[in-house]
Amino acid sequence: MEKKIIIITGGANGLGYELVEEAIKNNLFVCNIDRDIEKMNLLSEKFKENYKGFIGDISDEEFVKETIKQISNIGEIRILINNAGEPSFKMPKDYSKSDINKCFKGLEGMIMCSTEVLKVKEEKNLKIVNIMSSAALKGNKQEAVYCATKWGEKGYTESLKVAYKGTSVKVIGVYPGGINTNFYKNSRDYVSEEKQNSFMNPKDVASIILSNVMSEKNLTVADIIIERNS
Repeated sequence: MEKKIIIITGGANGLGYELVEEAIKNNLFVCNIDRDIEKMNLLSEKFKENYKGFIGDISDEEFVKETIKQISNIGEIRILINNAGEPSFKMPKDYSKSDINKCFKGLEGMIMCSTEVLKVKEEKNLKIVNIMSSAALKGNKQEAVYCATKWGEKGYTESLKVAYKGTSVKVIGVYPGGINTNFYKNSRDYVSEEKQNSFMNPKDVASIILSNVMSEKNLTVADIIIERNS
């Protein structure tokens, strides 16, 4: 029987890791793409079955092309979750070119991964899930470049929806608020550990996302907005 594949980018840590675990529990074969070599090697040891890791940078076009080609030879790609991305939380006057490049790698990877998967799938029976942020829905004073990236991702997501309307390609935008992960570890002047601990549990968020994405009902949840209670 051909493997039913879910591709998850940025699946070595945080929400991505929880998505990997949740997908394996739901009997999907997970192809995880991440550049964290140490963590990816540990995950390959932990998830011996229904899992394969691909170590590399999603903003590297040749890496993405070759990786998606390899994955397409393993089985049928059913779901692509574009999750990878990095933040930079600073006041607008404090940004540098490196901050801009870091934030925009997530958008580049989202576009390239989606493009290559659409090519190999020939636009049939595919779900593309773009995990963004509540920063794609509003502006924040210490998230100017991060918001710019997420607004760009939202524009790309909405354009995909229009391009594939009426086909078996379904596009889902996900907009979570603060999640309790190491996402904020380099921005303690903006998000303290105490504040981070009040954020949503990544396992809960992953469960909500996949329960909607994997639904076999004759419907598609086009947008998922997940907000914490306090």
